[in-house]
Amino acid sequence: MKIILIPLFAGLTLLAQAPAAKSPVKAGAPAAAAAKKPAASAAPAGPNRALLNPAALKAKAPEIFKAKFITTKGDFVVEVHRDWAPNGADRFYNLVKNGFFDNAAFFRVISGFMVQFGVGPNPAVNKVWDHATMPDDPVKQSNQRGFMSFAATAAPNSRSTQMFVNFADNARLDGSGFAPFAKVAEGMDVVDKLYAGYGEGAPNGPGPDQTRIVAEGKPYLDKNFPLLDSIKTARLVPAPAAVPVAKPAVAPRPKPAAPATPAKK
Repeated sequence: MKIILIPLFAGLTLLAQAPAAKSPVKAGAPAAAAAKKPAASAAPAGPNRALLNPAALKAKAPEIFKAKFITTKGDFVVEVHRDWAPNGADRFYNLVKNGFFDNAAFFRVISGFMVQFGVGPNPAVNKVWDHATMPDDPVKQSNQRGFMSFAATAAPNSRSTQMFVNFADNARLDGSGFAPFAKVAEGMDVVDKLYAGYGEGAPNGPGPDQTRIVAEGKPYLDKNFPLLDSIKTARLVPAPAAVPVAKPAVAPRPKPAAPATPAKK
């Protein structure tokens, strides 16, 4: 992963693919006496091999669809609108469809601002997706509370797999090109409860280092940041089955009367 430090607002810096926090966060590490959270399910022996070839995952998303995240804090559902940001919606659709987010952590959680995720648990997968960027989408929706956008660097067309959900109304991000493509439709209370004790990530805070997450995967987080919440699974929600329309009953046609037999003389 290429680390790019972008100067923002009176010396504040922004890590690659990370939306800037309102102010530098210096949240301390959790108290030593805090109970250790049970680790999320172990990473599978190997990733879905389809994820190793990003160029092949180009399916067009439905115009509107939902995805359900089952996490270590509970479940939430997002509703995606392709017309808001077509490139982002298509990328998200393909990532969820192929299990990219399974066992991935919510590695950057800043209270009152946003929660960021989208670095996978497997370094081999992270390596190929790091360069699988997509074209920017124009910003059609605002970064309101509960809306979800892809993260990016300051460079154009730099979005890949990282994204964030807004905890608050962050309209100031709109002008920086962060284009919402979805919103939390159910379970925003679960999103609000995701563990935020580590604060801002390295190098601006004590939280996880994105370069190490990419290079070392989930074991780095489990060892050094055991209280982080994770995604157990993320799956597309099947569309409701169409109810067949009953056809009106058609009355049988009356049989034509038999022709009269001519009388014999």
